[in-house]
Amino acid sequence: MTTPRTPSGPARTKGGELRAKVARLLADRPTDTLTIGDMARQLGHSHGAVRNAALTLVRRGEADQGGRGTGQPEFRANAKTAAAAKTAVISPPGTHAPRAPATTARTSITAQSTPKQTGPIRRAGGQLYHPRELADLPDVEALNRLRDADVPVLLYGPPGTGKTSLVEAAFPDLVTVAGDGDTTVGDLIGEYTQADSGGYEFQYGPLVTAMTEGRALLIDDATLISPMVLAALYPAMDGRRQIQVKAHKGETIKAQKGFYLVAGHNPGVHGAVLTEALSSRFSVQIQIGTDYDLATALKIDARVVRVARHLAAQVDLGELGWAPQLRELLSYQKTEAVLGTKAALANLVGIAPLEDRDAVAAAIIKTVGVKQVAPLTLGKQLPASAARRPPGSTVSAPRGRSR
Repeated sequence: MTTPRTPSGPARTKGGELRAKVARLLADRPTDTLTIGDMARQLGHSHGAVRNAALTLVRRGEADQGGRGTGQPEFRANAKTAAAAKTAVISPPGTHAPRAPATTARTSITAQSTPKQTGPIRRAGGQLYHPRELADLPDVEALNRLRDADVPVLLYGPPGTGKTSLVEAAFPDLVTVAGDGDTTVGDLIGEYTQADSGGYEFQYGPLVTAMTEGRALLIDDATLISPMVLAALYPAMDGRRQIQVKAHKGETIKAQKGFYLVAGHNPGVHGAVLTEALSSRFSVQIQIGTDYDLATALKIDARVVRVARHLAAQVDLGELGWAPQLRELLSYQKTEAVLGTKAALANLVGIAPLEDRDAVAAAIIKTVGVKQVAPLTLGKQLPASAARRPPGSTVSAPRGRSR
């Protein structure tokens, strides 16, 4: 007697079978490039599972990954794809998440989640993301499980802690909206724009794109957007999963399978307001902070990491308003490589809010051991010969003076 499928989704595939399915789909269309949304719709599997299957093929050299600068990766068959389609590639033992009994629809959704990803993940822009633990799972896997279960997520924490990076690493098919006080309903849903012919045509916005293509949508800095504008999202997030485009003949847009909404919130940033209406629509809210151990592992100056930890502790106690996050520490590392330690430390003080600069400078002086540090500032004008000399060259002392 066979066990019937649950109505929540497709039957579970054995290890490697989905990769073979993805490979077969690509091999059958050798001249096409397919997105994760394309493949998920055709195969009837979750975006998270298809994403990991496709990326595994790429890592094994059995498919190629590209993109056209839209932030959405595309996959294409290569010379090895057809062979990968014939045989299921089984992952090494221990790489799969433990299986849970498929006794309910909710359990079935969770069971479709993919193997744990603990190593660095390359984002669409080429940068590496280092997963962190969330609910005993790598954060990217946790987000993919929440997406499969259609549980909206709000990420909150100081700017520069990696909220956007996490979402980009978890969802390669991501569409992003950078929110601010000037964001309008038209920016989300679409509006009429002038065509080359001189007339006007309606251009759909990122919300419609994500809904119709079954993609993930990140509303970054969502709490900077007017609550009246954000209300346009709500029908797409609840049981209706549809919106009405009033500006375009009252057209109804329905969300396709895979559509998912994530938002970012920076508490304490001027103008950021998390309303009850917005908060109540995100069933899971995750605090994101800087992983200073990761900063050390990335070989950022250990003294500067200690400074950041000390300042972060003062922020937690309410004694200070700002501390360097991972973004600022990575910027410090790059600046130090180009301009040297003295300039990088000065710049770290200069990027701090004016009211916190003295505390940042004091922490640097105490921990790093420099005598003084001030914001990076232009000094006196150099002699013309010095200004023109190429990097690394020296200037001869004027005649009649000792060196």
